[in-house]
Amino acid sequence: MKSFRQVSSLLSRSSNNKRKMSQSAAQANLVLDNMNPCIKKMEYAVRGPLVIRATAIEKEIEAGVQKPFPNVIKANIGDAHAMGNKPITFIRQVLALITHPPLLETNEFPEDAKDRARAILKGCRGASVGSYSDSPGIEIIRRHVADYIAERDGFPAEWTNIMLCAGASEGIRACLKLMTNPGEGKRPGVMIPIPQYPLYSASLAEYNMDQVGYYLDEDRNWALDPAELERSISEAREKCDVRAIVIINPGNPTGQVLTRENIVDIIKFAYKEKLFIFADEVYQHNVYAEGSQFHSFKKVMNELGAPYNQMEMASFMTCSKGYMGECGIRGGYAEVINMDEGVMAMLQKSISAKLCPTVIGQACMDAVVNPPRPGEASYESWDAEVQGVLASLKRRAQLVADTLNSIPGFKCNTVQGAMYAFPQIMLPEKAIAAAKEAGQAPDVFYAFNLLEATGICIIPGSGFGQRPGTYHFRTTILPQEDVTKEMLGRLKDFHLEFMNKYS
Repeated sequence: MKSFRQVSSLLSRSSNNKRKMSQSAAQANLVLDNMNPCIKKMEYAVRGPLVIRATAIEKEIEAGVQKPFPNVIKANIGDAHAMGNKPITFIRQVLALITHPPLLETNEFPEDAKDRARAILKGCRGASVGSYSDSPGIEIIRRHVADYIAERDGFPAEWTNIMLCAGASEGIRACLKLMTNPGEGKRPGVMIPIPQYPLYSASLAEYNMDQVGYYLDEDRNWALDPAELERSISEAREKCDVRAIVIINPGNPTGQVLTRENIVDIIKFAYKEKLFIFADEVYQHNVYAEGSQFHSFKKVMNELGAPYNQMEMASFMTCSKGYMGECGIRGGYAEVINMDEGVMAMLQKSISAKLCPTVIGQACMDAVVNPPRPGEASYESWDAEVQGVLASLKRRAQLVADTLNSIPGFKCNTVQGAMYAFPQIMLPEKAIAAAKEAGQAPDVFYAFNLLEATGICIIPGSGFGQRPGTYHFRTTILPQEDVTKEMLGRLKDFHLEFMNKYS
């Protein structure tokens, strides 16, 4: 037990520290009033106030605080492993081998995993993943990415057009930054789907660019209507210089998979309007619905031939999604085609300022694009794991949509792909009025009530964008099947009680 003198000394030091902190704050040169205003207006819904509160509730439960639910279910973000999805063995074997090469001398790993590891280490300076790589990434991995794209599409891919990055997000932001120079006195603008993934709205705000929204058609399973693109760009060009269009396919948060016809319409629109295409294709492995099929923008552009195959485009992929779900390893790539040579040189210069993407992430991406082949030692077990993950996600996608549609007051489109459902909630007028009184958007009010009552953390539709007068939320389909069923049960009970209360 501390003496009175020891306690007094501690209190004195604490008081002095607070005084020093106060003096330091008073002397700060960088304050809210003079910091970058673009950072202040940034918002990123998937890690916003609801998630902060969900984490606080988790800590309350750990501390013994009694809640009407046993645990928090974080359905707010596409973090597969956090939701209990298991790593793919082959990927982790390759990563283990490259991080601890003495394992290559043991008999504990299959030869195909060892072959991949040796090739990666040979491409590293000093044969160590602890060394820097070239800024666009390790050459052998970039070559493997190009081979993967060529095999996927049936058209050549140049490895020099491949830029490895710390997740797809970093590649997207690197390309967006190239367009921030105002043209003809107007701010640059980028067309993004509504609903959209908040990376885009946040990045455009940070770079002081205009967000040019085009609505997806909820009544047609979130399809893209070319007439809506025309409306959007026509209105936007009065106030900004529209430079690019973003397509997320399969969709986040909406879970749709674009038809080839839709992609052709988008390409022709972008060509007519001289737009750079951002093809966000990180969910290309996640296609579930019968009749749905992933078509890459690059493949369709090449099938259309000249002049469409000469258009500027960047497409993006990651090891965070798909069947892999390796979010924390931060691996991804961008393929940038038909870019002006001078601009491409500037892009390379820009990424060199970050030295290089994480080499572990690069290696993970290599294991994704260069997986075991038929006849190799790991092929059968790798294929069984991959198909098992995708089959489970398909079951969860159908379970979530079917269950939500069975609950009065919900309307949910088929989850054709990706990892999310984006149902519409038919909120009663009394609930909308209660939300207004609470100073919250109606869907935010609903989400906070849901979290406090059930421990389920979802993200309100207003964080992604939605048509005025409609209310949605995004939930992942990633919780394991038993947890998904439990989550849906809690949600149904809450929703019926909520609707009864405000009817």
